[in-house]
Amino acid sequence: MSAMPTVLPSSAVVLSTADWQARAAAHLARVQVYTGPRRERRARGASHPVHDFLFQYYHYSAAKLEAWHPDPHEAMADSAEARERFTAPVYRVGDGTLHRAPAGMSAGTRATMAEVLALLRAIHDRPAQFGCYGLHEWAMVYGGHEIRHAGVAPLRLPQPEIDAFVESRPVACSHFDAFRFFAPAAKPLNRLPLAWDTRADAEQPGCIHANMDLYRWAYTCMPWVGSDLLADCFALAMALRVLDMQAGPYDLRGFGVEPLCIETATGRDEYQRRQRALSAQAHQLRGRLVAAIAHALAT
Repeated sequence: MSAMPTVLPSSAVVLSTADWQARAAAHLARVQVYTGPRRERRARGASHPVHDFLFQYYHYSAAKLEAWHPDPHEAMADSAEARERFTAPVYRVGDGTLHRAPAGMSAGTRATMAEVLALLRAIHDRPAQFGCYGLHEWAMVYGGHEIRHAGVAPLRLPQPEIDAFVESRPVACSHFDAFRFFAPAAKPLNRLPLAWDTRADAEQPGCIHANMDLYRWAYTCMPWVGSDLLADCFALAMALRVLDMQAGPYDLRGFGVEPLCIETATGRDEYQRRQRALSAQAHQLRGRLVAAIAHALAT
């Protein structure tokens, strides 16, 4: 993989009012493909077991996702419209532009962003592992333990077949936040020792959950990293979530999600092919996040 970028352009690009308004409108249209249906489902008390995950597990509202902020190296030409939308303490006016003011960043925000930066750099330097084959969702329902989507989607295989498959394969989950939802009887089957206190040490760039979490780290560092990068991380997280649930033991065809049968050799090969491709996308996004966060902390 290519080296991770560590800097952004030093000179600011100044956007006209028409330019940033067009960018904001395009961003809104892009994310409303998901935020719109999410609101509609909530209004009628319905849920989507695949798409709603990014709004339930990750604590970032649809309204915040829809709000546009410029890239770290961009500023807006001073105007009444810009002053109304881009306000202190994040933005300040000077030299005919509105631009970010890192001096207004709180000590707590700066410390959090520094922790995120260190984690992203550590994950980038580790070798990627691609041998889990999405078995974590199966381990979660092992033995019939807490079938999370039982009310909206049935299991696509009988419970004895699910249990037998889990027992027949090496379970190699490296992500603590997935492992912690394993059925109690499945946790001893995991080949990797995982614990809350050392969870960051096990993170690695092949894991679909570690790569999905790029969305978490992007919104944690908003608005400093910009909405283009946030939306790219959201889109990758959605693609990873689809793969995650396609490979799971649930029958989601009623939601337009075809199963990826990892209980077969063909299915496992397809899972790993797609996992590798999405990991390559995550590598690029992780680099962009590192550059954006480092820029904000150094300015």
